[in-house]
Amino acid sequence: MAPATAAGASRGPAAPQSPGSPKSRRSVTGTRRTVAVLFLLPALVLLGALVVYPIGYSLIRSFYDQSGDSFAGLDNYQALFTDDGIRTALKNNVIWVVFAPTVATALGLIFAVLTERVRWGTAFKLVVFMPMAISMLAAGIIFRLVYDQDPDKGVANAVWVGVHDTFAESSAFPKAHPGRESPLEPAGGGAFITKEPVSAGQTVVLPLVGVAPDVMPDGAEKAVPAQPEDGKITGTTWQDFTRGKGVGQLNGVDAAELGYAGMKIEAVKDGEVVASTTAAGDGTFSLPAAADGARLRLPADNFKEPYNGLSWLGPSLVTPAIIGSYVWMWAGFAMVLIAAGLAGVPRELLEAARVDGANEWQVFRRVTVPLLAPVLAVVVVTLMINVLKVFDLVFIIAPGSSQDDANVLALELYRKGFASDQPGVASAIAVFLLLLVIPVMWFNVRRLRREVRR
Repeated sequence: MAPATAAGASRGPAAPQSPGSPKSRRSVTGTRRTVAVLFLLPALVLLGALVVYPIGYSLIRSFYDQSGDSFAGLDNYQALFTDDGIRTALKNNVIWVVFAPTVATALGLIFAVLTERVRWGTAFKLVVFMPMAISMLAAGIIFRLVYDQDPDKGVANAVWVGVHDTFAESSAFPKAHPGRESPLEPAGGGAFITKEPVSAGQTVVLPLVGVAPDVMPDGAEKAVPAQPEDGKITGTTWQDFTRGKGVGQLNGVDAAELGYAGMKIEAVKDGEVVASTTAAGDGTFSLPAAADGARLRLPADNFKEPYNGLSWLGPSLVTPAIIGSYVWMWAGFAMVLIAAGLAGVPRELLEAARVDGANEWQVFRRVTVPLLAPVLAVVVVTLMINVLKVFDLVFIIAPGSSQDDANVLALELYRKGFASDQPGVASAIAVFLLLLVIPVMWFNVRRLRREVRR
């Protein structure tokens, strides 16, 4: 037994393998590196074909002219800061990067915090997140209709006009005007006035035309001739038009004609209003003796055009309007991520702050927001990268008349590359966009590495 024991002892511990031995060429998971490379090769080929090659080709193409045969140097990059369309797009991109992520993140934070304790919070979050399921193209079509100028079609203007008319009622007679041989004449500023002064005990006719029967006021009744009254001036204002050729009496009240209910009448003497009244449903009105010798005026307020809302897609509002549609889509994304981060916030810290006497606003500002800072950074950075590439919403929502005012870099890239046939400038815009995205991505990578080290 001794020799065997000696032989076993002579072997000793196993010698370390050389670095070049096959077993050393293994990955962390124990897989041979050759096998790992073979599995990664298809992904690397796709990455090179779909990412690396287009970036490299765009970089090279950006230094050539329109034909692609002659070297243009930095001329295409110079166009980024001299071309009016690109400069407008760059300015709008700055607006997008500053406001769109900020507003979307702020709304997401508010929604996440306010719905945390309510019973129907989950249902609310589902509704707010639902627009994320809609494509940018579909959202663009939806908001093109929402921002329609006609209040009967566009929801935005329907609400805006409704609020406006609640405080400032629009006129019911915007198209009304004197007809042939009318006793009225223009008084300037859209008003009309009688050609001759009126006297007490006299009946006055104030005929007008131009209002469609279907838009007459709801309180309009069949017009009737006014009856004279001692010491007063009476009269009728009405729609002096009866359908049919040769039907009806000119400047006379006919049976089928309607009175101008609510029409304001003023008695003007020496440039001052001495009396005023409003016509009844049948168009009749009465003025006191103070109106004797005055001329009767129908003020311009009777004929002002109805308020038609805002031109949401006009040159001045088109960019904020499109940003609003983007926020509608992405506020739900921000809310879900922030709500997930909020679920991980230690409740002990919040309760301790309340016990120390902090109110809810102080708890939110001094405790909740600082603890959510990493999540908020993720949301803001993600949305910043996203808005730098925005194209669909601007292309669909902005009409042709204001698309230049709503232009962004991604849309200008498309227009230069395809509509204007300037591939060199389009490639320069693409490279410039990549350079804008890299700092944001670098910040995000650094932040993720810091989180991993913790």
